[in-house]
Amino acid sequence: MTKMQNRLALHTWTLDTTPLADALLAAKNAGWDAVELRRIDFTRCFEKGMANAQVLDLVRASGLKVACVGTEYGLIFAHGPEKARLLKVLDETCANAVALGCDLIMTSPGQNPPTTLQEAAANFRSGGEVAKKHGVRFSLEFNSQHSILNNLAAGREVVERAGHPNCGLLLDSYHLERSGGGGRGFSSYPPEKIFAFQFSDVPAGESAATRRPTDRLPPGKGIVRWKEVFQLLKEKNYQGYLSYEAPNPDYWSRPPEQVAREAVNATRKLLAEVE
Repeated sequence: MTKMQNRLALHTWTLDTTPLADALLAAKNAGWDAVELRRIDFTRCFEKGMANAQVLDLVRASGLKVACVGTEYGLIFAHGPEKARLLKVLDETCANAVALGCDLIMTSPGQNPPTTLQEAAANFRSGGEVAKKHGVRFSLEFNSQHSILNNLAAGREVVERAGHPNCGLLLDSYHLERSGGGGRGFSSYPPEKIFAFQFSDVPAGESAATRRPTDRLPPGKGIVRWKEVFQLLKEKNYQGYLSYEAPNPDYWSRPPEQVAREAVNATRKLLAEVE
């Protein structure tokens, strides 16, 4: 069993203002084991004139493994032609993940108007069918700032209603803490349905009123009870990557490799206390 210290991925939103090639280099030089890519990373490269194959080559050339690939957000509450378009994007995302040796796709609730958790489950299941075709898994992240899909109970309901073997949850320490489920708050959730885990620390006080919070911190800089979180993941025999997703304008203004190294060193130090 590989230790969690050796399964650390850098989410590219953490270095959002850094071009993908430079972000990959920073992650590699800082000592991360893998990266988590977003759909927008591909889109930004396309806008610069790169073909999809060239983006894949760029990622491969970094020497980093790919922990997860995000698809375009919005599918979970999409309808009609927009749902069809987003399923097509998901299909492309799954193909890219497979080409990069990755078996995990993620999505979040998105910004479009929500309806019901029942509809979310139906759409999630549709996405699971696309993922199944490619032999990959499809994970859903709940967002503590979303109007209905904002806590572990809601995320669990969507997964259970979807009832698809390729569908599971992505847990995020930030959103767990902000929704009142920090520390060992996910102890009752079945380990086989934890497909992915993202992490960052949470500053004290209320979160800013934004759907996509960018006040996230390196582990140990905020209020998350890391020993409880990491110990519980160990107890659940979680075998996936830990993906550091910490968007914050204060860190975007600093050298990317410095930001990446500070976070990976802090994470490994905390993990050493439970492994």
